[in-house]
Amino acid sequence: MSSTALLSVRSQGVALFVGTLSVFAFYDSFAKAMVAIHSPVVVNLSRYLLMGCLAGVWLLRLFRSQPDMGTQLRAAVRQPKLWLRSGSIATVGTCFMGALATMPLAEATAIYFTAPLLMVALSSRWLRETVSRAQWGAVWVGFVGMLLIVRPGSDLPLFGSALMAVSALCYAVFQLLTRQLAGKIAAPVQYGHMAFVCLAVTAVATVVVLPQRWPSASEWGILLLGALASCGGQLLMLAAYKRVAASTLGPLNYLQLLLVVAISAFWFGLVPDVLALIGTALIATAGVYLMWPRR
Repeated sequence: MSSTALLSVRSQGVALFVGTLSVFAFYDSFAKAMVAIHSPVVVNLSRYLLMGCLAGVWLLRLFRSQPDMGTQLRAAVRQPKLWLRSGSIATVGTCFMGALATMPLAEATAIYFTAPLLMVALSSRWLRETVSRAQWGAVWVGFVGMLLIVRPGSDLPLFGSALMAVSALCYAVFQLLTRQLAGKIAAPVQYGHMAFVCLAVTAVATVVVLPQRWPSASEWGILLLGALASCGGQLLMLAAYKRVAASTLGPLNYLQLLLVVAISAFWFGLVPDVLALIGTALIATAGVYLMWPRR
């Protein structure tokens, strides 16, 4: 393949990934607007209903084309790590939506983006990976940034901030478990299991919370359209990773954080204060440093 063709493929992958981040930033903003009208569990329910349907169709097609898929599925569900992985991402969704209902979007997203820092901190013991002093320094810089956002005297609610911190921690655990299970459990099985566990957890939470107001038919349509955008972002991400290495795309993840800050300012008229902006910049800088490709 010529250098021009390689550049073209790389450009396509980067463009697809930027599109992915834009869609994710849009969905976070959409979710923030929706939780002001509907219960967070209802917003989650719309997303996981659609995700469960897509996972069911995907697995059904694989059952028809791969006779051993049933055996793979039975073996996979006996893996405790698969259940922990799916439970972690279900906790992420529940805590993330709950936090959005109580705090500004930009600050909430900045706290959530400490997940890569937490992943580095956990990987030293969990995966027995070597973490250099410079990497530990970047982790601590990111945590200082988080403290500048969630600080005594700020207007951020303690409960919402705690929910988002739990969401970030669980997402770091989810990422580590995904790395451990890669190549051991088929991707469709991981996706389907995650989708059905998230749907089950959200259904239980909906019964426990019992929303006082349910969406009308037209509102369900709007919620499902938003969920479709979220699922579309996942497909864009898969297409991007098929064209470009993860090490190249990784540092671009923090573009989503900048997009969310901009959308929050224009959509909701909420601009973080100076210290919160400094904290956000520290988190983004530390994250980009940790994700930047190295020898």
